[in-house]
Amino acid sequence: MMQIYLDHSATTPTRPEVITTMQQVLTQQWGNPSSLHKWGKRSATLVERARIKVANLMNTVPESIIFTSGGTEADNMAIMGVARCYEKPQHIIISSVEHSAISEPARMLENWGWQVTRLPVDRQGRVDSQELQAALQMNTVLVSIIYGQSEVGTLQPIVELGNICRYRGVLFHTDAVQVVGHLPVDVQKLPVDLLSLSSHKIYGPQGVGALYIRQGVELVPLLSGGGQEMKLRSGTQAVAAIAGFGVAAEFANEEITTETSRLSRLRDRLFAQMLDNPYVICTGDQLYRLPHHVSFCIVPPEGKAKADDQVTGKTVVRQLNLAGIGISTGSACHSGKISPSPILLAMGYTKDISIRGIRLTLGRETTEADIDWTAMVLKQILARLMSNTNSQKFYCLSL
Repeated sequence: MMQIYLDHSATTPTRPEVITTMQQVLTQQWGNPSSLHKWGKRSATLVERARIKVANLMNTVPESIIFTSGGTEADNMAIMGVARCYEKPQHIIISSVEHSAISEPARMLENWGWQVTRLPVDRQGRVDSQELQAALQMNTVLVSIIYGQSEVGTLQPIVELGNICRYRGVLFHTDAVQVVGHLPVDVQKLPVDLLSLSSHKIYGPQGVGALYIRQGVELVPLLSGGGQEMKLRSGTQAVAAIAGFGVAAEFANEEITTETSRLSRLRDRLFAQMLDNPYVICTGDQLYRLPHHVSFCIVPPEGKAKADDQVTGKTVVRQLNLAGIGISTGSACHSGKISPSPILLAMGYTKDISIRGIRLTLGRETTEADIDWTAMVLKQILARLMSNTNSQKFYCLSL
């Protein structure tokens, strides 16, 4: 049976070159980078070399890169690091389609008396720049808008939104975890003050990420301790993981032009093969979209507004998994109960449809044959599921 992994927005397989580098560091260069002796200096050199490679991926200076444990910490550092600069609660703006690494810190600030505005989005998941303009207040200190939405693939008009903030003198952060390494990101041209990225989205190791901080922007650290990472992120650096991150960033920088084009073609090929399928609707913006991202909502057969609740995004994920194809769903499962996707709800989909989202995200090993096979299997599974909406059992095709 074919094995096809199409969940690269969740995590990417670690590159062999990254693994080799990490093994060398763990066995030969394991010193504490804060130590003054030669073992420590060797490790410190590895960290700084990786910092240069990550900085080069975004055309910035190494001093603007702070290593973190991943995208979530980078997002939290941006939101809470700015907030902690103020003694009294202020006002921040986020979108209604943010990753929980942004929406949850914002909710926490709200509980502490901060005012939080959540900008609406259109049916494609895009923020209207006029909505941002109208939401800005005298006490707005930060705007955070996700660059590429992980669930539906939509790209936000970051340049336009960032320019509005820059004109008004408001700090602008973007969660670019899904974008960096998949699309060119040049922070010398992008009007961003803070930008989050993650290693394991670009074929590096899990457990390491970074926050870009434009020079001159001040943050209050979340962690107190030894003052590592330019006194902004205390704690002994994960040298092997950071070195692996650097290798992944270097490869991403070299391959981004050809790989972005290749993935865009494969993405469009999969969309095209599903166009005539009556059981799916495309979600997200089809023009302003991540190059590796395909997403749908499953729709009930005509005349059955409420199909059996078992036919959800999770159902399709499980069925494809049995067929050897790995995808994901946007709906959350808590204590056995399926919850509607907050992203799809924010985009105007009903609760019934918002439990039926699926996401297929492509990677460097994805081929045309993978796309064609996946499209065929997905169509057959959907036909089988939808023809049995009154049944308590669903069967995967024997493939």
